[in-house]
Amino acid sequence: MAKPQFGIQLYSVRDLCEKDYLGTIRQIAEIGYKNVELAGYYGVSAKELKATLADAGLNANSAHIGLNLAEPIADQVKRQLEYAQELGLKRYIVPYYPLQENTTEEGVAKMAAILTEAAEIVTAGGLEFGYHNHAFEFAKINGVPAIDLLFERLSPELVFAEFDLGWVKVGGEDPAAYLRKYKGRVPVVHAKDFKEDGVDTEIGRGTVDWDSALQAAEETGVEYVIIEQERYDVGSLESAKLNYAWFKARGW
Repeated sequence: MAKPQFGIQLYSVRDLCEKDYLGTIRQIAEIGYKNVELAGYYGVSAKELKATLADAGLNANSAHIGLNLAEPIADQVKRQLEYAQELGLKRYIVPYYPLQENTTEEGVAKMAAILTEAAEIVTAGGLEFGYHNHAFEFAKINGVPAIDLLFERLSPELVFAEFDLGWVKVGGEDPAAYLRKYKGRVPVVHAKDFKEDGVDTEIGRGTVDWDSALQAAEETGVEYVIIEQERYDVGSLESAKLNYAWFKARGW
């Protein structure tokens, strides 16, 4: 299998994006990144954002697009889909659902129904639809991780998994094993590392076994490995540089 491409989720530099979104995109390109995953548009039109990404030589294959459970699902998804289509995205990914508020079979069934409703609209509009996990989806229901019960209810034709490999580890599971378990259903993963105390850190400085995880990603056909970091011992841009250097030093 071909080695995945790597990139960065722009949530990793959200503090800079809030001040100067398009300028931050250019700074990410200057580091050397070729791929980004979007996380919010900061009031920029799809036309302007698309032009900025192209001028910077960046590929934006996917975006994290939240669900507001207080608003009708169809209305918001159609609105978000229109922007994503104009931008030319391939993948529409929901980054969070509050399953931890009701980690039961009933809660999983409700979550699956909501994701399916959204996925049907997105796939009909020509994009792929995915879900990004945290650690709480690995809580067990009758001995089975909730995330497995969830994906049993979700059609592989409608919903792919964007496994966050750091959160899989924090959730008590082996990232490489989960990639192999869902082979063919995981086109994109997040690379996030955590220290022993549960605080996230730069790739290679935490507890995730990246040799096995990235080997599994390559073997199972993952297309993109997207770096995401939520806190920093250094500035967010410096962190992005360190993570880029880590991947490049390993021949990526």
